[in-house]
Amino acid sequence: MDSVGPQLRHAGLNLENDPRETRHQVEIDVFGFWVFLMSDAVVFALLFALYGTMLGARAGGPGPTDEFKIGSAFIETLILLSSSLTFGMASLYLKRDHRPLRLMLWLALTLALGLAFLGMEIHDFVTMVSQGATAGRSAFLSGLFVLVGVHGLHVTTGALWIAVMLVQVATFGCDEKVEINLIRLSLFWHFLDAIWIAIFSVAYLQGLIPPGGNT
Repeated sequence: MDSVGPQLRHAGLNLENDPRETRHQVEIDVFGFWVFLMSDAVVFALLFALYGTMLGARAGGPGPTDEFKIGSAFIETLILLSSSLTFGMASLYLKRDHRPLRLMLWLALTLALGLAFLGMEIHDFVTMVSQGATAGRSAFLSGLFVLVGVHGLHVTTGALWIAVMLVQVATFGCDEKVEINLIRLSLFWHFLDAIWIAIFSVAYLQGLIPPGGNT
């Protein structure tokens, strides 16, 4: 009888009938990606700390209440959260259905939402720059551009990864390697959503605070 410890459970994994060696290898692969995400979380923690220390260093330039468009940021948040939902649906189809067309539909919708988020974010940055709020204007703006820009770079990487996975699913179907890559990608995408919620809460919500007051 095949006896192993607790099995790794994930929306995209369905390994009950697979050999023990396969389950063990998948657990190692996914755990290794978790380690990568934790190291990436440390990078973002440092960027949040940098932003916090630079918050008051405005050199007479604009602050959060001057530049942040809370309405636009809120829409971006809704878009990214919606993309997390669509990726969750893709994960469920990966586990339950294994029909590539339906899986690809949810992945394509996730990609479209990710690109919409990036488009709005780029528009916000272009608007700020056109108003003179460039990264070189003050330490505060430098910290903001780096924090949000690094997250945007991650989302761009995730969008490219989704595009690659669409090609892989169309070419190879839902074989084991494709499944593992999609599981890693789902972890990465949900991680980016969590980081954006932190950015929205720590940075953009400050735009609601009246100038010169914290009440």
